[in-house]
Amino acid sequence: MAMSRRMIGCLLLLPIASAALAQAPRDIQREERNRRLVVEFYEAVFARHDLSAADRYLSEDYIQHNPRVPDGRAPFVAAFSRLFAANPAMRSRILRSATDGDLVFLHVHSQSSPEARGRVIAEIFRVSGDRIVEHWDVMQDIPETAANNSGML
Repeated sequence: MAMSRRMIGCLLLLPIASAALAQAPRDIQREERNRRLVVEFYEAVFARHDLSAADRYLSEDYIQHNPRVPDGRAPFVAAFSRLFAANPAMRSRILRSATDGDLVFLHVHSQSSPEARGRVIAEIFRVSGDRIVEHWDVMQDIPETAANNSGML
């Protein structure tokens, strides 16, 4: 009886396993184009404060998951215009980038000024066509001391 239940359980999981294995192969060339697009956008906006890049890279109905930034290209430009005006020395530097399908991941060091310790940001962008259509981020301040010697950069 126990063997029959196990067999039935395995048979029930078979369609799920088959679907997972049937995924389309990754399009590495497309992923690399997406990565370059996001890196170009990020460096223009967050390293050089060139907000005109939003017109080239963001969809008009860009979806923002950061609760402090509204959805849409125009609200993005307005929000960061104010931030950069108040913090002209603010700069961000990409440390690492990676892709998975239509997602691009960045590991970033952001500083309000050159002498500031700054924060580390994990950025996730979703690309559709040749536009960034969605964004998530997680930020963490770099502390003065740490429980390890690994660092965050």
